Amino acid sequence: MRYTQRYAVLLLFFFCAPLLHAQGIADVSLGFGTAKDSSNGLGIENINSPNAFDVCTPSTLDIYCQGDPELNGLFMGLQGDGMITKHLGIGGEWTFQPTRPGYGPLTYRQMFYDFDGVFAPISNKHYILQLQGGIGGARTSFSFNATSCVGVAVCTTEAESVGNSSHFQEHLGAGIEIFLTDHIFVRPEFDYHHVSGFTSQFGSDNVLQGMVWIGYNFGSP
Repeated sequence: MRYTQRYAVLLLFFFCAPLLHAQGIADVSLGFGTAKDSSNGLGIENINSPNAFDVCTPSTLDIYCQGDPELNGLFMGLQGDGMITKHLGIGGEWTFQPTRPGYGPLTYRQMFYDFDGVFAPISNKHYILQLQGGIGGARTSFSFNATSCVGVAVCTTEAESVGNSSHFQEHLGAGIEIFLTDHIFVRPEFDYHHVSGFTSQFGSDNVLQGMVWIGYNFGSP
C-alpha cells in the first residue's frame, strides 16, 4: 500500500469511529510524547568529503564522518478506536515527528502507524484500562538542506528529499483512559514497536514510546 493510501485509511477510520459505538464507546484523540532508540554507531560522510553521503564509522581519523543520531525528541499523533462490544474493539494510530532533527549531514522525520485489536478488561464511567496489539509500519524520510544564492543579496535554504526507508512493525500498547468530563479524557500510554530491519537507521529493532493522548469519547462507558 502506498504512503498516501496508508494515511487515507487511517484518517477514514477517525471519521468513521463515531459510527462504531454499538456499546456507546468510541473516541478520537490527539497525542504528544516521545520515542526512544539508540544510535547504530555508524555515520555518513558530509558534503565536503570526496565520498559524500557514503556510510562511514565515526573516528578522529575521518573528519568528514558525521555520526548517526539516537531516536528521540517530540512526537505527535492521531488515534481513534471503536468498541464492538463493551470489552473488545478495533483501533489505529499514527505518530510522527513534527520537526526534522539532524541525521549526520542530513535531516530526517520518523513516523509509525498501526492498526490494532483493543481489549478493555476494565471499563466504567471514570476510567478505561486499554490494551492494544496489532501490526503496521515505520517510515523514515531523509532530506538534505541545500542553500542557493543569487549574487550575495539573496540566499535560500530548501530541504531536498533524498529518499525514505519503510519497515513492517508489530505493536503493543497499554494505557489508562481517565475521564475529566463525561466525554473528554486524558490517556497516558506506553507503546512497544518491533520494527523489522530498523537497525539500518538506528541501534535496535525495538522502539519504546510514551504518549499522552487527549481526546473525546462519543458515548458513555
